[in-house]
Amino acid sequence: MNALFNYLLKFADDSFIMGQRLSEWCGEGPYLEEDIALTNIALDELGQANNLYVYASRIADDGKSEDDLAFLRYEHEYVNAHWVELPNEDYAQTILKVYVFSIYQKLMYEALSNSADEDLLAIAQKSLKEVKYHYTHSLSWMKIFAQGTEESRTRLINAIDRIWEYTKGLFAKVEGEDDLMVLNIAPNIDELYNEFIAVTQKDFQDFGLDYPTNLFMQPKSRTGYHTEYFGYILCELQYMQRAYPGCTW
Repeated sequence: MNALFNYLLKFADDSFIMGQRLSEWCGEGPYLEEDIALTNIALDELGQANNLYVYASRIADDGKSEDDLAFLRYEHEYVNAHWVELPNEDYAQTILKVYVFSIYQKLMYEALSNSADEDLLAIAQKSLKEVKYHYTHSLSWMKIFAQGTEESRTRLINAIDRIWEYTKGLFAKVEGEDDLMVLNIAPNIDELYNEFIAVTQKDFQDFGLDYPTNLFMQPKSRTGYHTEYFGYILCELQYMQRAYPGCTW
């Protein structure tokens, strides 16, 4: 399989599943303005996914559309990170998920803005404008939770304890990624992970939070193995296309 195709799916699947997860908050936000803000972030992620799937379908050149890639693959064919599959739980965990994911995307799209692949570069530059807002928004909420009430701080700390071990999975490679790095299409993902640690350590200090010390990280992100939550997400996403093949809006 084409290495660039795999690489595009990596980002497309991340954004697609993250957008689906965040859309669960539509109409359920803590107040109207925040409900709209989080829904807009979800729409941004779905838009990014669409742009990436369009490019991936063009690369594959096998007659499959972006909708086929999004809705009609089997579970093991999705290469998203486990992080985006995790449940929203309470609002503290949702904000933590957005915060971590926005840093990952910001670092990645900044690096891809210098990619030798012009189409990927253009998608990265457009997406970067959006994820910078995602980071700013979630950063503010992280500080509110950390420095608000005793309950808000406890909820955030509990969320960190529950899911931080999935963070490194965002930086897992897909097949052929090393070859793309040699061609200056893809950045060095290990260097970006070190940048992620530096950014989050500084932010946690500003939040007044202890940085996670447990070195264990969950393996097998981007390998076709998924968490127990993924099957339910996929059933919901694929229902219309499976029930009514070829349906369009």
